Formats: sequence, structure tokens, C-alpha cells
Amino acid sequence: MNTHEKHARANVAEVNERAGASPIRIGIITPLTDPGDPTAGELVVRGACLGAQYVRETGGRSVEFVLYNDQQTAQQEGMARSSAAQMAKLALVDDVIAAIGQWHLRTTPWVVDVATRYGVPIFIENGHSRITAQKRPNVFRCYFTIEDRVPVMLDYAAAQGMRRIGLIAADTVFGQMMADTLVDYGQSRHGMEFERFDFAQDGTTDFRTQLEAIKKYQPDLFINGAVIKTNYMIIQQAAEIGLLPGTPMMVTFGFPLRSEDFWRLSGEAGVGTMWPGMRYRDSWEGLTAPGRWFVDRYRQRYGSFPPDTALTHFTDVTIIASALAAARGETREDLLDALEAMEFQTWQGPIRYERGPAHWHHVAPEVVLMQYQKYDQVFDDSAIIYARDGR
Repeated sequence: MNTHEKHARANVAEVNERAGASPIRIGIITPLTDPGDPTAGELVVRGACLGAQYVRETGGRSVEFVLYNDQQTAQQEGMARSSAAQMAKLALVDDVIAAIGQWHLRTTPWVVDVATRYGVPIFIENGHSRITAQKRPNVFRCYFTIEDRVPVMLDYAAAQGMRRIGLIAADTVFGQMMADTLVDYGQSRHGMEFERFDFAQDGTTDFRTQLEAIKKYQPDLFINGAVIKTNYMIIQQAAEIGLLPGTPMMVTFGFPLRSEDFWRLSGEAGVGTMWPGMRYRDSWEGLTAPGRWFVDRYRQRYGSFPPDTALTHFTDVTIIASALAAARGETREDLLDALEAMEFQTWQGPIRYERGPAHWHHVAPEVVLMQYQKYDQVFDDSAIIYARDGR
């Protein structure tokens, strides 16, 4: 058992020891081992467990978790089959009231299909653009998608006169969906030109040939579309060949917010890095009482500012507990009705899950473009350089 899985299971055991006789049973189905991202899985569990603590301390009903590693059999039968099997156990054997924790876009459709078949309310807090657009009655989200973040990235680039874009992208579902959306939006909305290279996420460690070609293209902007394990390799090799720091760089998700890790792994080549993220930070005046409780407790326990992965799963647990407390009964159907009928107090203020034409059961937080403007800058001091409302 690796360190991430060990810590995640210890956190869940601590919560379950206090669950009492009649707890709310919630399933967590998330990666805890390779070939998935066990770091993300541990962050999911941290957020969920603090959600259970918050519910208990504010007078709510105790929570019990059933934790499954969605990569349990991935080495033998692939990530999709493994994740679907774990979701089936949550639905049929463990009889959970709801499920949370999906991280990988490549496993999410399979897990959602199983959850829908058995009527399990499921919260999806990753960037998959089509999951909530499928308008399923049991799928909910309060995170931003790829389609939410791309306009912020490229509208800013266009406003700066950037038209020639160098793009390197992993062959994962996230990497390819992100790259396709960037190209489609950039070409159709802003007339941008792209020099794009895709690479195999598993097994690729040398990107110099592609990066040299992007450098020769002389782009106005370089977009690093790598994911975990390759994102920092690309930064380091782009600096080695001289693409960085002379060319502005954007990355496609918020890994820079873990500032200590970011500077340790990127070095001074990371200065100027831009990324899309929620308007969420320690000093933000809009952080509500539940949000402040979460940030303070996370820092007390783990010694750092909590990533949005942990924040959204904290939020999911508090929403499920609030909805079930007000529901007419104890079934999954009762919970689904309450989730649609109620308003919920969250870190960003009150939200409702509506059947909207653009966001079905999906409350997308405001997305802004952030940037590190000097070496060793901490996340709370990063600059917000673009917001669609002009703030």
C-alpha cells in the first residue's frame, strides 16, 4: 500500500469510528494507486473527511464513508472496467446514498453509467465537458469544465494580440478534450493558428523534438497541455532548449497552486506561468463561513492551503448531508428530489442545482486566469490577470 492510499484509508477510518448507529453512508470512488493519480485521490479523501467533520460539528447527522480505489484492478483489466466494478459494488453491495470522488476523465463516463443504472446520486468534480451536458437526473457538479476554462484562457490571449499558439498535449481524455476545445474555440472565435503536437502520456519522457519545433514556429503563446507526471518534464525541457522563459506559457489546470511543489519542480522557468482556476484563495473576501472553516481546518491539519480538489469534495459532503436532512425520506430518490429543490450554502455562497440549458445540475464557479509573476511567489500572492467580468 503506497503512502497516499495509507493516509486516505486512515482518514476514512477516523471518520467512520465516530459515525454512530445511523450514519449517512456515502461512497468515495477515487484513484489511490497507479496507473491513476493517487495524489489526487488522497486530496479527494481529505476534503470529504473534513466535510464529515464539519457536518458533525455543526449539528448534522454523522457520515460514514465506503472508500474504493477505482484503480483496484486497472493493471489487469484497464482503468474503465476497474472503476465501473467498484461503482457497482457501492451501488449494490454497500447501498450508499450517494457517491463522490471521480478524478480521471477516462473513468468518469463508465462510473456515471453504472451510477445512473442504479439511481445513485453522483457528484463529478472534474473538467469533463459532456458529463452534466448529458442531462442525467442523478449527476451533479459544482466545479468548472474544460468548456468553462478555455474562453478565459484564449480571450485573454486574443486581448494581448496572441495569434500563433504552440500546443503540446497528452493523449489522455483530459489532454485531448482540452486540446480539441482550445483549437476549435481559438480558430472559430479569434482566428488563431495552432502548431499542435500530441504525445503518449504513458512512457514519454523526452519532448525536445516537439518543443524545438514549437520554438521554431515562433509562437506568441505556448500552451503546456501535459498532465500529472509529464507537466513538469515539459517545463524543464522547454527551459533547456530555450523556449522558456522567452515565450509566455499557459498550463491547462491548477497544479501551480501547490506553490511549494511548483517552484521546487519548475525552478525559475515557472516565472510567468498562467493557469485557469476558481476565484478562490486565502485572502479572498468572498469566502463564506463554511469556506473559511474548511481553509482553516485544512491548514491546521495539513500545513498548507487546500487545493480545489479537496474543496469541492468537502462541499459535496456538506450538500449531501443538508439535502438528506431536509428530504422526505431516506431513499436515493428522496435525496435526488431534495438536491433539485433546495438552496445550499457553500464556500462561494448559496447555490442551486437547476436544469439549465447550458449547465444542467452544474453550478460552475467563476473562472479567472492567474499568473506567477516572480520566483517563489506563494499562491495567495499570485496575480489575477483576467476575469470575464473585468474584475
